[in-house]
Amino acid sequence: MDYQVKSIYGKIKNKSAAVRVPGSKSITARALLIAALADGESTLYGAQLSDDCATFLNAVKTLGIGVSVEDTTVKVRGCGGKLPVTSGEVYVGSAGTAARFITAMLAFCEGEFKLTSSEQMQKRPQAALIGALKSIGAQFEFHGEENCFPFTIRGTRSPKDCVRVDVTKSSQFLSALLMAGVLADKPFKIAVEGNHGMDYVNMTLDMMWSFGVTVGEENGTYTVCGGYSAKKYDIEPDVSAACYFYAANKILGTDIKVSGIMPHTVQGDIKFINLIKNFDGGRVDMSAFSDQALTLAAIAPFLSSPTEITGVAHIRGQECDRINAIVRNLTAMGVTCEEREDGVKIYPCKDVHGAEIETFGDHRVAMAFAVAGLRVDGMTIKNAEVCSKTFKEYFEVLDEVCETLTK
Repeated sequence: MDYQVKSIYGKIKNKSAAVRVPGSKSITARALLIAALADGESTLYGAQLSDDCATFLNAVKTLGIGVSVEDTTVKVRGCGGKLPVTSGEVYVGSAGTAARFITAMLAFCEGEFKLTSSEQMQKRPQAALIGALKSIGAQFEFHGEENCFPFTIRGTRSPKDCVRVDVTKSSQFLSALLMAGVLADKPFKIAVEGNHGMDYVNMTLDMMWSFGVTVGEENGTYTVCGGYSAKKYDIEPDVSAACYFYAANKILGTDIKVSGIMPHTVQGDIKFINLIKNFDGGRVDMSAFSDQALTLAAIAPFLSSPTEITGVAHIRGQECDRINAIVRNLTAMGVTCEEREDGVKIYPCKDVHGAEIETFGDHRVAMAFAVAGLRVDGMTIKNAEVCSKTFKEYFEVLDEVCETLTK
């Protein structure tokens, strides 16, 4: 499905609009895993159930965890740290959180499980996590490329009590080890190597604390012990999804507000919303909120000064090579930009024009460049259905916003 973006620049009659977005994907995924391992039944309110989280939820069910869903409320009957099954086949699709988190969990569980994924996920980096899990005693049999999906994992109930993990490519590796580390049944230490934005790790620690597990940290080494207790938990709206509407404000001069977004949220992408309030070009290290590199790139041609995005080399290994996707699509729009190994430099352009946006199977490419299409005529988002990965109704919501602003 292709989506023709409605250009509303110069047609705005009402600057204000209110928007609701789904629950946070990152929080939903963490809550599902923690609740699955907790002692008792947890109730999660406001869960996101787009493709990634639905895949995660189905994977949890495959492992014998009782789950019931009513609208956006999910009840999870936790296993108290011992899975009710010792074998099975688990599909993680294209969901990076499911892929990393469930792999780590199964490394600490007795049994043998085959993990399969989408073709896209088979290309995403897992070596740092798999290497760490091997070092504690888990065994892997790869059915394709080394350190890639699909594979069979044989977990250990007697893991070594310490591990080192490199987070250069993804902080999800550390989050996965932290959440699963409670299954070691003894103090479990995780030493961190490499550099990466740690906001999502802090989110993980905050949520573990909410479910009864306190993690110590000293000189880059984390110590996990204890067990999760079931609870009722409210999931915040997804700040990553909200960012597209605040980016639209920047280039349209509108006042779109997203309901439920809190200034002190645990979600790292709030940094993007705070950044663009006064940003009109310049150099910015986006390592701590790299999911929004595409969003900033899409609106950068409309700013007064060149924008240089740095610190995001790792986004080349996400759903697509996002740096290359930025350059190819901006070039198609008539914008001058320079591709760098760890980012991109984008120059202001007075003659930006619409183009057919190649999404490369990446939901964030589709959503980010749709924002630019609000400012220029003739923008088409190809294969727009990829948004269902995290925000299935994105284009419907965008159409409603456009109608509100122009009526």
